[in-house]
Amino acid sequence: MLMRRMGDLRPDLLPAALTRLDADRAEARAAHQRWQELRHSRRAPRGLALRTAVLGPPGEVTAENFGDVSLSVCRWRLPLWPHLDWQVVTGPDGDVLDEQLVRAAGSPVPAARPGALRVWEHVVGDVADLPGAVVVDPGVTSRVEVHLPGARARFVWGLLQQVTTDPPAAGETQA
Repeated sequence: MLMRRMGDLRPDLLPAALTRLDADRAEARAAHQRWQELRHSRRAPRGLALRTAVLGPPGEVTAENFGDVSLSVCRWRLPLWPHLDWQVVTGPDGDVLDEQLVRAAGSPVPAARPGALRVWEHVVGDVADLPGAVVVDPGVTSRVEVHLPGARARFVWGLLQQVTTDPPAAGETQA
């Protein structure tokens, strides 16, 4: 699922990622097909149980309260991004409320800075905290944009895919 969506914006990065995973495009397509079949099967588990069936037990589970609702935050390490975790947030009934890649504790990736964002290394949380950042929901579950002064950062499943510069508004000049 991750590789398929990320390949939409960054097909240039897929060959190296597949090599690191010791896989080829056919295996990636087959894995995506299996995921889609599971997601749409009437007999497959739902919510967190589906993620656990695919990824195994989470490496870390914590409870967080959001008002009077208790949420579970589950994290898995993924081999392609050892400095990130796949995070799934579920409600009391096990329904998935959010899932995305997040920064792992002790990550060696340098902090995000304007003009120095790293594709496939920085996550939404890294960039959303920059001065002037505005998080924008483009209406697609797997995608997020962060608008920065003069730039837009696009994310798929929480991972930075591309940064584009905004042209100056009428009457403005770029330094």
